[in-house]
Amino acid sequence: MNFDLNNEQKTWQKIVHEFAEKELLPKAREVDEKEEFNWEAVRKGGPVGLLGMNIPEEFGGSNVDYISNAIAFEELGWGCGSTALAFTAHNGLGTSPITAYGSEDLKKKWLPMVASGNNKLAALALTEPGAGSDLQGGVTTRAEKVGDEWVINGAKMWCTNAGIAEYIIALVRTDPKGGSKSLSMILVPTDAKGVAIGPAEKKMGLRGSPTHGVTFENVRVPLGNLVGAEGRGLQQTLSTLDAGRISIGAISIGLARAAMEATVNYARERKAFGQSISEFQAIQFKLADMETEIELARTYIYKAAWLKDQGRPYTKEAGIAKLFATEMAERVIYEAIQIHGGYGYSREYGVERMYRDARLMTIGEGTSEIQRLVIARRVLARE
Repeated sequence: MNFDLNNEQKTWQKIVHEFAEKELLPKAREVDEKEEFNWEAVRKGGPVGLLGMNIPEEFGGSNVDYISNAIAFEELGWGCGSTALAFTAHNGLGTSPITAYGSEDLKKKWLPMVASGNNKLAALALTEPGAGSDLQGGVTTRAEKVGDEWVINGAKMWCTNAGIAEYIIALVRTDPKGGSKSLSMILVPTDAKGVAIGPAEKKMGLRGSPTHGVTFENVRVPLGNLVGAEGRGLQQTLSTLDAGRISIGAISIGLARAAMEATVNYARERKAFGQSISEFQAIQFKLADMETEIELARTYIYKAAWLKDQGRPYTKEAGIAKLFATEMAERVIYEAIQIHGGYGYSREYGVERMYRDARLMTIGEGTSEIQRLVIARRVLARE
């Protein structure tokens, strides 16, 4: 297992970093303050390949390996957490299920559209008002076969990208008897009659990434909009979330890295007691610990991504990577604020925004508590 990046990955890293530096970083504060989505940057991301990272080239995607996915999301997170999250939800949640499980007709119709940058994005709706982590037992949104159509009724919440999406893949109950084979994924165009997308949630952080509640009232879509096999929705969702956890961890590393860079610059410039505060051992120890945690998190993110690229089991590793990277980001940015002192608490300095953005990462794609359950179950299952 060698994590030395090859030439193609290094080139990709440079491309994405330059994109983030030019298109995301200058507007990061603005999209947070105004709670506005950075459509200009996202549209430019299409030709770069950032909207089709998990999509085969024949359907308009860039189809990069998963270490390259992690590289991209770290760089995007470094530039702007909000915009990075939209890219992640689009790639990992909105397009991956179609790429992995969808029919050829679904791939041909939808993937080139959402990979281009000329249209809206993609989204996945899992969570419901009464079902967060309990997907198997808590999903009440239902889909019934009526003739050659699915008729969908129910409500979802915390759906990232819903208001800027061409379609939403909804996890629905297709067998009222329940059980692990009672759920399915169905693609629902957002302009379908009966789809209602609520106003964007008012959030603590990631305010430039729109998150919505969605209701389905007698929404009719063709039977062919089923993504994968009927009754396999839970299994497909869990697999999708495994990969998404690597991406969320990578964004967290990007946020921590941005905070680290800002803090190093501040510590060099800030004077106290007649010298730069970077000369104080207390500050140096904090910086050393911050750098150590960032490097360790990246290494494990790459390990999980490498296992996925090799086609090997990686559920436990994705859980470890996500758990450590997201909690690491909170610790690192906390220390960044401490080193900035009063300025760190001010909205004039970016570390305050980064801290708010990082807070969501320990919740989305499975909370830290869920990651610990995932890891523990696999540890206990070992012979």
